[in-house]
Amino acid sequence: MRRALRTFCGLLAAVALFAIMMLTLLDVAGRKALSTSVPGSLELTELLMVVVIFTSLPLVALAGEHVVFDSFDAWLPGWFRRAQQAFIEAVCALALAALAWLIWTKGSQMTEYGDVTAQLRLPLGVFVHLMGLLIGVAAFAHLLLVWQPVAHHHVGVDDAPVPAPEQGPPR
Repeated sequence: MRRALRTFCGLLAAVALFAIMMLTLLDVAGRKALSTSVPGSLELTELLMVVVIFTSLPLVALAGEHVVFDSFDAWLPGWFRRAQQAFIEAVCALALAALAWLIWTKGSQMTEYGDVTAQLRLPLGVFVHLMGLLIGVAAFAHLLLVWQPVAHHHVGVDDAPVPAPEQGPPR
């Protein structure tokens, strides 16, 4: 399942980044060579950045690369760190699922109202629905991590013994 999520999100992010690169190349070349830019290039770049950002959320979660505050982990037993990690992953999954639902609802409203971009008149609801879907995928990724944690980022998850913290000289 993780491989399928990584492949799907990675491919989507790569295609969006490549599209941004090509759009920028054509826009700059058009301005230099033909004194005209690609119509709506700013809008397209913004929408493609939405795809890049929201496809990255599940990738970051699956790789265990979110910012982690672990200053006290060396003093906690391994079983507690594993339980703590599972709890945090579950809370993240729940929060992201709620956010996905809210964003999906907003996308439905935007579709119903007929909201479109200013220049190209592209339907905004489609992109907001995509955001909601990808946040839902990120929630699912965090749910996977409840049962299959990423060991390299979370000390003690791999059941390796953790050395006691070093004691400084007595005062």
